[in-house]
Amino acid sequence: MTAPLKDITPAERARSTSFYEASARTRLELLLDAGSFVEFIGPEQREVSPHLKIFDLPEQFDDGIVVGHGRLDGSPVFVVAQEGRFMGGAFGEVHGAKLTGLLRAARQIASVPVLILFDTGGVRLQEANAGELAIAEIMRAVMEARSAGVKVIGLIGGRSGCYGGGGLIAGCCSALAVSEPGRIAVSGPEVIETNRGVEEFDSRDRALVWRTMGGKHRRLLGAADVFADDNVQDFREAALELLGLIGPFGLDSLKAEQERLADRLSRYGACLDAVDIWAAQGIAHAETVPELPAEQFITLADRIGRTSRDAR
Repeated sequence: MTAPLKDITPAERARSTSFYEASARTRLELLLDAGSFVEFIGPEQREVSPHLKIFDLPEQFDDGIVVGHGRLDGSPVFVVAQEGRFMGGAFGEVHGAKLTGLLRAARQIASVPVLILFDTGGVRLQEANAGELAIAEIMRAVMEARSAGVKVIGLIGGRSGCYGGGGLIAGCCSALAVSEPGRIAVSGPEVIETNRGVEEFDSRDRALVWRTMGGKHRRLLGAADVFADDNVQDFREAALELLGLIGPFGLDSLKAEQERLADRLSRYGACLDAVDIWAAQGIAHAETVPELPAEQFITLADRIGRTSRDAR
């Protein structure tokens, strides 16, 4: 018999809730300590995009992004969660300004980390210039916050993935946690196919998309630091782990990052598929990686040991 809802602990509810399927607000509710979240610029303030009405498109009163502060295992954190179900979590003027403002506040305080729950397809075409400017401002704000000593953690596991400018912002973070559906890339599958042809990349080949851009591949490459199963509790635990591991940021970190990227290109630049890269890493039966359950994959990834933590 299923336990009554009132008897289910917050951790049990978070463990049973898919990060991929949950809304931005549900993710924050279950990620943070119960009752600790306080929102900045909430829906009641009606800060909507000034551009969407021109195109006769629906607006959302939080413009598809939730920002605020709360507590994680008793410690204060700033949090940002994109709503992938509104315009694919795409960046526009207001959407971007809310994230930029929060990062600038974190920089001024300097002692409170930031968690960004990415769920985005990139920039809104309807707000192209404003959206592109927002990406640039956010990237600058991330680096300024990190330079001031702020830990900026990205959590990626939403239905829209982390594409376009979101992928660039994620690359600026102190560390990333990702789940299997948590695709990360600058150019999405459809964009690559449109510009280079289906022979270059078949966007309808879901297996190709997932093994090229998905969380398992990103973790094995070292582009993500921790792999989480698809539930909110695993992401909470991943965030706590990363907050305890991140070191100081400076010029040495940037140099190490460049060395790591150069090494990656040298080792795997000739590989034509993710499976080829996995095989080159010494993974036996590399073609079975996409089928591995989360626990088995985490064991494998920890054994391979590719991580960006010493470079970011």
